[in-house]
Amino acid sequence: MQRTMLHSKLHRVRVTHSELHYEGSCAIDVALLEAADILEYEQIQIWNVTNGERFTTYAICAERHSGIISVNGSAARRACPGDILIIASFSHLSEQELKSYHPQLVYVDESNRVKEKRLSIAAQRV
Repeated sequence: MQRTMLHSKLHRVRVTHSELHYEGSCAIDVALLEAADILEYEQIQIWNVTNGERFTTYAICAERHSGIISVNGSAARRACPGDILIIASFSHLSEQELKSYHPQLVYVDESNRVKEKRLSIAAQRV
């Protein structure tokens, strides 16, 4: 049996750009992608804490250490600069893989810089 589990999340990042006339996707600072183990073109779920919108898109790379979170294409109608988002990725794991499973939880400051990484919702640090 396979289970779909939270692989990683970027918790409470702030939208810096919203580009309606772009091909689509969500541009994310490469440093944040690496911290959360999200690959370019990987499917992501976005939950807008500010307005309650939820949508699926894919990640693309933005400049390293820029703090950029740009919601693009039709998704730009669901998030505006200043909105707070949770960005999550998921993976399918076997029962065997679940024995050593831990999500990558990344918490940021007001400028979308990594301030803490955890392996669980509790205060266990990486």
